[in-house]
Amino acid sequence: MTLKEIRDDIDRIDAKMLALLDERMEKALLARSFKANVTDSKREEEVLGRVARSSRCLAESEFTTDLWKRIIAESRAIQESKPKTVGFQGEHGANSEVALRAWDPKAAAMPCVEFSDVFDAVRDGLFDYGIVPVENTLGGLVGPVNSILINTDLKIVAAIDAPISHCLLAVPGADHREIRSAYSHSQALAQCRNFLARNKLEARPYYDTAGAARMIAQERRKDTAAIANRFAAEIYDLEIIKDEIQDAPNNRTRFYVIAKETSGQVGNKCSAVFSTDDKAGALFKTLEVFAKAGINLTRIESVPDTPGNYAIFIDFDGSDADPEVAKAIAAASSAAHGFRVLGCYNERKL
Repeated sequence: MTLKEIRDDIDRIDAKMLALLDERMEKALLARSFKANVTDSKREEEVLGRVARSSRCLAESEFTTDLWKRIIAESRAIQESKPKTVGFQGEHGANSEVALRAWDPKAAAMPCVEFSDVFDAVRDGLFDYGIVPVENTLGGLVGPVNSILINTDLKIVAAIDAPISHCLLAVPGADHREIRSAYSHSQALAQCRNFLARNKLEARPYYDTAGAARMIAQERRKDTAAIANRFAAEIYDLEIIKDEIQDAPNNRTRFYVIAKETSGQVGNKCSAVFSTDDKAGALFKTLEVFAKAGINLTRIESVPDTPGNYAIFIDFDGSDADPEVAKAIAAASSAAHGFRVLGCYNERKL
């Protein structure tokens, strides 16, 4: 084994340690809502005692204990600061987290495995908010999210329309001529198909774009790359071999911020969902309400609901605090089945 190989191993271990430290801090923050007080001396003593008994490293046990005391102190400080907790699907560095940072840079981003986990955690009060992608200019509807929105009681309290930029990422020092494959989510790979073909890179599907970046950072392989965004490159200390590698320039995603309660603010856009009878003119009858009121519809989408039935999603300009908009909502509620306003909110375009 050479010095370079040993140092590569150290870099891999450091990447894993940082990821685990982030995860520990996130769990500590979530524990806040279950505790009467931030400080729990008995629990801290249990943790320190276990660390002292289990320490098998070359460093003195006092070093390990002191290190954990610092970690506990930092966890306590994070709990006391009470940042907003916002769930998102994927690993840190995902496009949802980029949109979240634009909405609230001080919020604590909490990764989830599935979109349903985000909704469940917000509903159960574990997270203050969730952020989910609803549609993409290239990929269309994000099916799982829209399916959940049909029946959820959660409210949309904000929206972010963000550009999606893909980069080819590799470990520092990697020679781009030696890269043979690229890992990423299947949608990202599809959006970079021409770039991959030109550079003769094998597309390797992975569950998440940011997850691919994290994997590359941890394994430190120099013959593989990840396709993810600049933020993922930053947090995983990866080198951007090439940016803006997507085939189509207009790649944008809209994200909804969801919560248990409405924001209480006067928004500039509303979202609603409803269904209609399966007969000619039924949908038109509902949409005509908004046309007659001079209200601009910015989104009309149908999503499969129960077998043979579809839910209709609409977004429209205006606020439910506006008497004319409120009147149109009441008229649409009479014309359609289960007409429900999902939220009135402000939308930000990045």
